[in-house]
This record gives sequence, structure tokens and C-alpha cells, in this order.
Amino acid sequence: MIPNAVVPVAGIGTRLFPATKSQPKELLPIGRKPVIQHVVEELRAAGIANVLFVTGRRKTAIENHFDHDFELMHTLASSGKQKLIPEVDFERLGMHLFYTRQARQLGLGHAIGCAEAFMDGKAFVVALGDTVVRSRPDRPNVVAKLMDCFEREGAACVIALQEIDPKDAHRYGIARPAGGAGGDVFRLADLVEKPDPASAPSNLAVAARYAFSPDIFPAIARTAPGTGGEIQLTDAIRLMMQEGRKVYGVRMAPGEIRYDIGTYETYYKCFLDFALDDADYGGELRTYLKARLGEG
Repeated sequence: MIPNAVVPVAGIGTRLFPATKSQPKELLPIGRKPVIQHVVEELRAAGIANVLFVTGRRKTAIENHFDHDFELMHTLASSGKQKLIPEVDFERLGMHLFYTRQARQLGLGHAIGCAEAFMDGKAFVVALGDTVVRSRPDRPNVVAKLMDCFEREGAACVIALQEIDPKDAHRYGIARPAGGAGGDVFRLADLVEKPDPASAPSNLAVAARYAFSPDIFPAIARTAPGTGGEIQLTDAIRLMMQEGRKVYGVRMAPGEIRYDIGTYETYYKCFLDFALDDADYGGELRTYLKARLGEG
């Protein structure tokens, strides 16, 4: 079992302006909870106990969201709103949450490198803080499956992969399986960042969840900056592959959905899916939508 996770949340989120001008995109609501709360609860469901958020100067609201608020708890208890307490009492998760600052925006690889001292030579999971992954509640979630593969195969890295429409390959990092990808778990030979659809090595896109050995840190240190001076995590993973370390992919199962909260299009779709599943209001919303769409 891997007890530690890194959650990068330092990005500015300009594609979601003006909603994210003064509010982190990770705190945009998805149904009743903000994006980042869905991510943390996903990690908790996989058995993660310690989470390190790699933040930026505009992200202190994330720390405030997860802080224990004694005044709020007292107000809820004294005003007859006790039923709301479990929804905002994050101590119930039994997790330890830590924060460090990425002082300069130098890419995802650099953000992960900021966690090296915290990890202290131990394996860890990475879950991007602006991506929600829904798994079936009756089965292990994606993070749990990554950890299982990591330990079983003695891997240096395991990456969650989602099947995409081949024409969309230019929007993703695409995996090249080593010798085929017939099953749900397979070794990878390469990663290609945003290839032309005609030359993409597969239709398997990197899905914002990873498991790493501490070997990733020296790989990041040796990775040359790319466009804009950023250090890309994909380049560091490729360097490990070139040095012979084992990198595996785990295919997301049917029914598992990744939502990248990076544009209004994907944000709207994610919010709508979660709102329709709301136990109290989903039915009423569904009726409203049918009537609203009928107007067209």
C-alpha cells in the first residue's frame, strides 16, 4: 500500500476566467462539492493517508477549505444544522493534509519535484487537482488499481490510461504499448505528447493519475526544460523508460469517467453529470432539462 499522494494545484486556470480570477479552479463546484474535495475523497477511498498539495500564491483558499473551522462547527451545532457538519468536517476522513509552494510556474514536472523532500525516498501517487475520475462504487477505483500494479510489477511508474476517439489524440499525451495492449495492464514503450491523429501510436490517453517510485525525482532533475522553460512530467517518464525502468499503463474500465476541469465545455458536462445523480435534486433537474430542451 502506498500511503502518500501529491496533488498539484498551482495552475492559474486562465481558460476558466473570469470564474477563476480570484477563486482557484479546484474549488469550482461539481454538484455539491468542489473539484478538489472529489479528488481527496477519491484518494481516501484508495487508502491514501497523507496528501501533499503543491500550491501557488493564489491558492490559500484550498487550505482554508480543508481546515477545521471551530467557529463554523459551533454555529452549525447551535443553529439546528447538525446534519451539515459531516459535510464540512474533513477530520472525518482520517487524512493528513500538507501544503508546499511552487514559487514559479515551471511545469508539472517541476511541481512534482517540489515534493521530493516530503516523500523522503518513498513511493507515491500523483492525482492532478483539476481532474475528477469517477469509478464504480462497487469496485476498486483507478488509484487503487495503479497501486496494485505498481507493487505487483515492481514498476518505476504506472499511468492511468483512458480510451479516446482517435481524432482527439492531438489533445493528449498518448501511450505506446510495448508489444500490444490486449489486456487492462501492460508495459509501455513510450509516451507521445499531443501527436497528430494520423501518427498516434494508440488511442490510449494519459488520464491524470500516476504512481511513482522515488526514481522520478532524479529523472525530473535531468529533464531539460521545454517550451516556455517548463519541465514536463512526460519527458521525465520517458527518460526513465529510456534507462530501462519499468513503466506500466492501466486501462480505465468501462463505466469509469475522467473529467478534466480545464475548459467550460468539460466543466459544464461534469457539473451536469454530478447534478443529475444528486439524490435529492437530480430527478427534478432531469425533468427541467427535458422541458427546457423540448423548447428547442
